[in-house]
Amino acid sequence: MCVCVRFRMHAIQVDSVQRWMEDLRHMTEVECMCVLQSKPIAVDEDSLGELIVSAVGTTGDHVTRDNLQTLLKRALVVSTELGKMFQRLERGRWQRVHSTAVRANCHVRSLVHEYSTARATPAHMQKKCTEWLCPVSCRCLHTDDEYFLKSMKEAIHEILTDVSDSFSQMIDMALANEIQILIKQVEESDDVFIIENAISNLLSLTQDGPQLCSIIAKEGAVVALLKICRQDCFNSLYAHALRTVASICCVEEGINQLEKVDGVLCLADILTDEGCAEAARAEAAAVVAQITSPQHTSTQHLASFLESMQDIVTALIKLCESASCGEVFLLASAALANITFFDSMACEILLQLNAVHILLQACRDRQRIDTPYSKDQVVTILANLSVLEQSASEVLQENGIERLLLLLGEKPSSSNPSEGAACERVQQKAAVTLARLSRDPDVAQAAIELQAVPRLIELCHSPAERNSSDSVLVACLAALRRLAAGCPDSIAPSDHQQLIKPRLVDSFLLCSNMEESFV
Repeated sequence: MCVCVRFRMHAIQVDSVQRWMEDLRHMTEVECMCVLQSKPIAVDEDSLGELIVSAVGTTGDHVTRDNLQTLLKRALVVSTELGKMFQRLERGRWQRVHSTAVRANCHVRSLVHEYSTARATPAHMQKKCTEWLCPVSCRCLHTDDEYFLKSMKEAIHEILTDVSDSFSQMIDMALANEIQILIKQVEESDDVFIIENAISNLLSLTQDGPQLCSIIAKEGAVVALLKICRQDCFNSLYAHALRTVASICCVEEGINQLEKVDGVLCLADILTDEGCAEAARAEAAAVVAQITSPQHTSTQHLASFLESMQDIVTALIKLCESASCGEVFLLASAALANITFFDSMACEILLQLNAVHILLQACRDRQRIDTPYSKDQVVTILANLSVLEQSASEVLQENGIERLLLLLGEKPSSSNPSEGAACERVQQKAAVTLARLSRDPDVAQAAIELQAVPRLIELCHSPAERNSSDSVLVACLAALRRLAAGCPDSIAPSDHQQLIKPRLVDSFLLCSNMEESFV
């Protein structure tokens, strides 16, 4: 009897606890939920957000890196929850929709509470979460009326879209405020350590994507950093500041800010000042490489760049010649490679500065060129220089044809996809350069004597040799046809029948289908 009573009392207690837990999931007493952080008793997929946030501490210092990272992590958690809501709404999982709405609401209110900067954002953000989204989603839990659920689904989708937009604006404003504090330190402080810390925080933020770089640029970071680079008393900060500028200039807003304050002239001054540290000149070269990248659609900033073209190109080729390590050479050569794409005057200047000799000498120095990435920059410059007729004699004089053939055999040393892609670019551009230079009969004859034809044929016939790259195949076919035009006897009849006689597209299709298949 006693055992029976005890069992019944235990059953009642369990039922009550389970009922209370079930009801609690749908309550919107946000003050209580913010304290609890909406932590579930059971561990499921939804607990990940709480674990992330609870693992991140908060501080009263609004200018520390931890504070900024906390803001970004909280934003990621809320964005993830909102994304889950969209998915579950489409699937009609109303129980999950509502619990996720409650959790997202708690995170938003907690974020707003911790970051006072966010209080300047529109108040309807919180109102939509607390007064609209949670109650509306709750009403969908206890009905099977399809018409009602369909109308509620549309309403919640609209509210959720508004909430997402408002949340993005709120985070942007909060981040902008934090960034303003950092920029103010850079502009107003005389303490090198404080400025360096602020620059480090800005650089760290640039690694979180182009959207954050746009915010940083709009708040005037480029202007403040270039101001540092114009003061001799801060010369120890030049490299750090310029690295941050290069990161910000991955977006158009950064380049526009650099243009407004004559940033190109500042870069030219640093590059041409041989008394300036090599690290600073290398980072200035990185900024030049960034703003001249072919990926940028806008070329308005190039107007002021052309005015300093002679000085910048001269300084960059000197930096390539004197580079103490591979990273410095890579940054300087990348800047030169980009510059040679948009103005032929740069190529003429480089030839006058004996660039072919400097670059080919660097290829023999493993201290400066030790990766496919550096070789990619060198062969890019040579390919663009080869457009000029006078480049052929210089390449011959420096045994450049032999070097091009070595580059045709470039192979990745690891399974890293980016390294493999770099090797493909090296092979392609080496073949392009060879094809262009072979307009000169002396170059064509030298290439044939150095066994260029068998190597090109091997690349055409063997997909493995070119990493199955179509661009390498096309370039090799073009180079072969150029050599065959000047020296028809250099190619065997069978190869001539496959690689030279047909149309280029037909030869390409024939070679691209040569993958061996064993069934």
